[in-house]
Amino acid sequence: MANYLSGIFGSSPVAPLQEHMDIAYRCAKKLIPLFEAVIDKDWKSVESCRQTIRDLESEADDMKQQIRHSLPKSLFMPVPREDLLGLLLVQDRVANRAKDISGLVVGRRLELPEPIAELFIKFVHCSIAATKQARKSVRELDELYETGFRGAEAKLVESLVAELDRLESESDALQSELRAGLFELESEMPPVNVMFLYKIIDLIGEVADYAERVGRRLELLLAH
Repeated sequence: MANYLSGIFGSSPVAPLQEHMDIAYRCAKKLIPLFEAVIDKDWKSVESCRQTIRDLESEADDMKQQIRHSLPKSLFMPVPREDLLGLLLVQDRVANRAKDISGLVVGRRLELPEPIAELFIKFVHCSIAATKQARKSVRELDELYETGFRGAEAKLVESLVAELDRLESESDALQSELRAGLFELESEMPPVNVMFLYKIIDLIGEVADYAERVGRRLELLLAH
């Protein structure tokens, strides 16, 4: 891995960040089949998704450490090293949250009430769409680096980040709607199950929040 990263850094210091974001997205994306399996009460598939998420989160964490140790302390580049490391940490939290969510689901053997199941899956899809948009934005980093974070490429990234903001706002709206739906069902459910379901909803919302923060970090890079 070290030699691999050294080779990449020789041509571009942002390529490993792009790969890391790709891993984080793949990790978060696994939440969709995980929750579909929860609805189907297919716990073998739930466990399989959970293991994949754990493996990808571990891969992202290992790569984060390699990038932190391999990124030179002084680079002739148009943005500070600290800003790239800040982007890396936000990306990593996407994978971390996916792991946290899957752990709670498996640990509690979560059951989704049928009246809110469809809305719940829609909410998960929206949060993952925000993560996908974050990955799409980060994929432009190499072009930004080549152009000194200026020009037409910078305008493209600004438009991608604007769409990311929209998706995060949509996720917030769905989260509020879902919490309201769960509130209506509270009296019919064990209180502990309600508490953990609220927690999981909040964590799924955080996946979209961290994706949106990736956009904020990209904007910071463009501001230099």
